[in-house]
Amino acid sequence: MGDQEHVSLIKASTNASQYFVDSYYAALNQRRNTIASFYMAPAAMPGTNLPSISFNGSPIPTAAAMQTLFEQQIPQAHYEVQCYDCHVVNPNYVVEGSHVPPAKTGKNMTILLGVSGYVKYGKPKEAQPRAFSESFLLVPNPGAITGQQRMKNVKEWVIQTQTFRIVV
Repeated sequence: MGDQEHVSLIKASTNASQYFVDSYYAALNQRRNTIASFYMAPAAMPGTNLPSISFNGSPIPTAAAMQTLFEQQIPQAHYEVQCYDCHVVNPNYVVEGSHVPPAKTGKNMTILLGVSGYVKYGKPKEAQPRAFSESFLLVPNPGAITGQQRMKNVKEWVIQTQTFRIVV
């Protein structure tokens, strides 16, 4: 991989990560009914247990279960991201049905994203901030790459693996 291609991948992963962080944590704060849409569809990798989700050490079996957890069990929350870091893991991730040229577009890579910050559960003025740390493996959304989904606001990157932890 040449230097220019490497720089392009870094820029693409940074832009994708920033957009993901902004939209995902806004959903956790205000649009919990959209949480499941941030995860890869199990049909994207049949025969696997993906997406893989761990919330404070507890496995969550599906994206729908994660959304239900936030809608029914977790009180109102306000997440404040303090920092994030991202790295390209695989610059040539093969998305079934994709005709995107390898690496040049930055649309077919996997991204490791680490996020940390504070969260308040409950009424904002009464809740105490708790530190959190979260890791994601983001993969291209096959529908966004192949053009199969023509819906407004299709997410280009979805969660394949996630681990959330409240920091003690």
